Parts: sequence; C-alpha cells; structure tokens
Amino acid sequence: METLERREQIIKILEQSQVPVSGTELAKRLSVSRQVIVQDIALLRAVNKNILSTNKGYILYHTSVPARARRSVRVKHRADQTREELYCVVDLGGKMLDVVVEHEIYGQIMVDLIISNRRDADEFVNKVEHYKTRPLNALTDGVHYHTIEADSEEILDEIENELKEKRILD
Repeated sequence: METLERREQIIKILEQSQVPVSGTELAKRLSVSRQVIVQDIALLRAVNKNILSTNKGYILYHTSVPARARRSVRVKHRADQTREELYCVVDLGGKMLDVVVEHEIYGQIMVDLIISNRRDADEFVNKVEHYKTRPLNALTDGVHYHTIEADSEEILDEIENELKEKRILD
C-alpha cells in the first residue's frame, strides 16, 4: 500500500469509527508498524486533519458537530480526587476535553482526554493506577486546567458550582 493511500485509509477508518482507534489497531489493519502510524498521524495533523490523540486511541474530530458551550476551568486537587472530579463533570452532562498544566520549565503541556461518562472516567483512573503513574497535575502541585463542553452555559455553571462545593475549583 502506498503512503498516500494508507493515510486516506487512516482517515476513512477514523471517520467510520464511533470509538477511538488505537495506533496498534490501525497498524494491524493496515499491515504496517505502529511507528509508521504515529508518523502518518503527525503528518495528517500537519495538513489540518482534526485528529485527536486520546488515552484510548485516535479519533477524528468532526467540525460539523453543532456548537456546544465550552469553558476552561482552573482546578486543584490531590490525585485521589481525580475520579470525583471527573464524575462531577460527566454526571451533570459535561464532557472533559483535555487537561492542561503550566510547567515552570516545559511551559504549557496539554493532553486530550475526551471523557464523556463514568465508564470513560473509570477507564482513565484505572489506567493511571494500573501503570502506577501520576497524573499531569502532579507536576504543578495539583493545579491544572480543563476545557469542559456541555449543551448549555447553564450546565457549565452547574458543573463549576459543584466543583466549588467539592473544593476542587481553584
């Protein structure tokens, strides 16, 4: 398979998928190495393809999706409060799109999360625990930012109020 054809196939696979597709899965389906997929994704992103990399795999962000309310919030909490924070957002109808930290040496570090429900939240927290790693907020004494999306500004207000009550909103 030629390089351009393979990249078109990657886009096609991502367009047809309702869930994130891992680099390993793409590599298997296209009979190439995972590293080739990582390079292809990087080059596709360079030509403005809306490909997001999540902890579950790659997804194609569709810009034709109706506009939703978005807000960036500054939060601060311990690692053991991560699940509580995520539940707070998704239980009220929000979607946590990313996490951002401002590191004193490396600058801004952003990672796409795309957490829409409790199952996503549990998978994320369980993965952190399984690999015995620490979340990004460990780099900044718990301070970090999230972009949260919801159907309305009112829902975002509810989410912020709940985070305040739980002493998570900074």
